[in-house]
Amino acid sequence: MNKPHIVILGAGYGGMITATRLQKKMDDNEAKITLVNKHDYHYQTTWLHEPAAGTMLPEKTRMPISSVLDFRKINFVQDEVVEINTEKKKIELKDGELDYDYLVIGLGAEAETFGVPGVHEHAYSKWTVNGARQIKDHIENCFAKYNNQKEKEEGLLTFVVAGAGFTGIEFIGELSERAPELCKQYDIPRDQVKLYVVEAAPTALPGFDPELVEYAMNLLESRGVEFKINTPIKEVTASGVVVGEGEEIKAATVVWATGVRGSSIIDRSGFENMRGRVKVEPDLRAPGFDDVFIIGDCALVINEEINRPYPPTAQIAMQMAEICAGNLKSLISGGDLKSFKPDIKGTVASLGGKEAIGAVGSRKLYGGSANFMKKMIDNRYLLMLGGVGLVLKKGKKPF
Repeated sequence: MNKPHIVILGAGYGGMITATRLQKKMDDNEAKITLVNKHDYHYQTTWLHEPAAGTMLPEKTRMPISSVLDFRKINFVQDEVVEINTEKKKIELKDGELDYDYLVIGLGAEAETFGVPGVHEHAYSKWTVNGARQIKDHIENCFAKYNNQKEKEEGLLTFVVAGAGFTGIEFIGELSERAPELCKQYDIPRDQVKLYVVEAAPTALPGFDPELVEYAMNLLESRGVEFKINTPIKEVTASGVVVGEGEEIKAATVVWATGVRGSSIIDRSGFENMRGRVKVEPDLRAPGFDDVFIIGDCALVINEEINRPYPPTAQIAMQMAEICAGNLKSLISGGDLKSFKPDIKGTVASLGGKEAIGAVGSRKLYGGSANFMKKMIDNRYLLMLGGVGLVLKKGKKPF
């Protein structure tokens, strides 16, 4: 009898935890497991604001997949997914194809432009290791160019962050912390650097307690960040952004962090979706499919208390992966499938340096205590993924 073939698409938080758990749960004769990913490494998406601002080396965020998975138990295919044919149970890859019996889609997210023109042409919107490296190099190049220009280019040292959600606030926190160091390095007065955060919603950091939001905004404003809240971006141009009722902010750097949508592969493969996210069944299978699980950024799960989707966070992706791996084991070896219910243990956002804000249960955290908790959360994921050895190699020092 042929062993069923489980294919996992994507080596993000969801895909990697699913693979590691199946590696432990499945005997060699139970199933063949294949992981497909564009790169031969896994990276910490939630750390990318640091290398993007230049406060962490990009290599720190990534690790070889081979250092975490046992390739004797998991077949790894380095390739790019093009489309999924659910009728034929085939995955079209850039350089080949794969058949599957069970499929786990953990393909991650793409930038959501909300139809704003010019984003892909003029803004930095790729939150990947290489995208973070590109932002960092561009920022440093702007500083390097400044004193070599007789006639200063308007907006050369103006940095606009589109979006005051998690990613935007964490990035501007790192950049505002680093700005004085860059000014000193390149002999530039600090008042020549302008930092903006533009947000269409009526508040920064939606979902956070108002007191925590106020703390974060006050801190960032003290570092020279100017907020434009309740102000939509109308267009991104080669020279900056057009906001609100037509105000133009001249800026050589626009970093797009307004939120994400699920993978466009979801659209191409015919799944019913909303912005690339599929409203999954309680057991995380796609509606109408007994053999397709969707986790992470491409999965939509409704918080019944407020009738809104849970945000696509790493914490939720990891919890989905645990349930998904267990349900695959049950499908193959017999057993009941479990329903997924998020267990939000806490939310912490870094603000650069030793500052952060967060909430764990009913407790609000500020400053150093929140920063400590943030690093513990980051290290906990490494512990879940690769044990103590991975924490010692890649983890963050709490102090």
